[in-house]
Amino acid sequence: MTLPLRSKMSARKEAIRDLADRLASERRDWKEKNAAYYEFDLEYMRFLIPEGLRILDLGCGPGDLLAGLKPSYGVGIDFSEQMVRIARETHPDLEFHHADVEVLEAVRELDGPFDVIMLSDTIGSLDDCQATLEQLHTLCHRDTRIVIAYYANLWEPMLRAAEMVGARMPQLTQNWLSTTDTSNILELADFDVVKREWRQLIPYRLLGVGTFINRYFATLPFIRRLCLRNYMVARSMRLAGYDELSATVLVPCRNEKGNIEDAVKRLPKFCKDLEILYVEGHSSDGTLDEINRVIDAYPDHDIKVTVQDGKGKGDAVRKGFDMARGDVLIILDADLTVPPEDILKFYNALKEGKGEYINGTRMVYPMEKEAMRFLNHIANRVFSWLFSWLLNQRYTDTLCGTKVMTKAHYERIAANRAYFGEFDPFGDFDLIFGAAKMNMRTAEVPIRYRSRSYGETQISRFRHGWLLLRMVVFAFFKLKAF
Repeated sequence: MTLPLRSKMSARKEAIRDLADRLASERRDWKEKNAAYYEFDLEYMRFLIPEGLRILDLGCGPGDLLAGLKPSYGVGIDFSEQMVRIARETHPDLEFHHADVEVLEAVRELDGPFDVIMLSDTIGSLDDCQATLEQLHTLCHRDTRIVIAYYANLWEPMLRAAEMVGARMPQLTQNWLSTTDTSNILELADFDVVKREWRQLIPYRLLGVGTFINRYFATLPFIRRLCLRNYMVARSMRLAGYDELSATVLVPCRNEKGNIEDAVKRLPKFCKDLEILYVEGHSSDGTLDEINRVIDAYPDHDIKVTVQDGKGKGDAVRKGFDMARGDVLIILDADLTVPPEDILKFYNALKEGKGEYINGTRMVYPMEKEAMRFLNHIANRVFSWLFSWLLNQRYTDTLCGTKVMTKAHYERIAANRAYFGEFDPFGDFDLIFGAAKMNMRTAEVPIRYRSRSYGETQISRFRHGWLLLRMVVFAFFKLKAF
């Protein structure tokens, strides 16, 4: 297949292409000269992009990055004929085309859709970034992720100096964009930014010192804005949202007998096909008997019950989600401190494409007296700030029990659970960290947090506070310092 080239490029872009053609044979030498930089970059791109996906690399150069990601089907496009020639010789198992990525006809000829569309050091060469991004929607499906990587504009003087002393391959005039610029262009092109990250404070190993600083210090708040590399992940808003979806409301419960019937009575019929699934946790107050009574009392509802095998909410959620038959999975804590009436808001946020992982937050509206103790409130504020930094998305409340996602997305999280392991007794962080690793878009739904009307809280402020702190450290090593 031959893809069309633009008949007339700008003078700037023609000069960039001509330079790439001239330096194509030297590219590997320059890469070896800056081997640490390229290895750090590949390491983070592998974190963002799992193996075995359909990947399109726009501005692929010699194809080494695309090959390093080990796609099931990999396609690279570059406007440098010599770069494409080298890519085809070096990586014959991948598909490479000599074409201009800004030409709509070239994009239409590709065998899409792709799971990932990557622009690594490409956006700086484009004549019209917005128009180029807009044409990519035709190559996307609902879960496609656009991954953009480029040099931070703060580093322009240092990179120019490196070229002058022969430490970096020569470059011509680029689009030096800030992350705010790039976010704005993506938004104008109908893409929603899911994640922003900054990496590589020192692009050299320096006998391990550079590696140590990049791993443990370069990603810290404020310091990370000084890093060399910017990374952005986005999704198509034109494809977000769903038609009618069935749903399963999962109610983990232990010693919650007095709340079982209220959960059914107060839950709105927000979709045509609604399953209510209780996961009972070896209660001592007759909760299981009460669930069976409610099942008999409401024969017009699809209510089921199972008894969890292990202990803790995390175990209950995993068993319930594996059993659930709904397209949408919803957790409703049996203490009903999150009003069942609010579940409609969560379902609509997912259905309308506002997010892919919908998280409740108790920290926006005023709470009922005694709903949350003072120390718990302060700790939640601190941990919310920490997790927003760790996850690169806004989280004001990580421990709100109500969380919503599609069954398909949950199955992807479960399939990739080995990266984090069985670490979470709460059940919240298994989902939160998994969603972050899979580049899912988080949206928060504010709720008015109520005090309990039955039973006692099963959260110990000090014991569970210590576990939360352990979760922060765990997330730092899994999501930042890897």
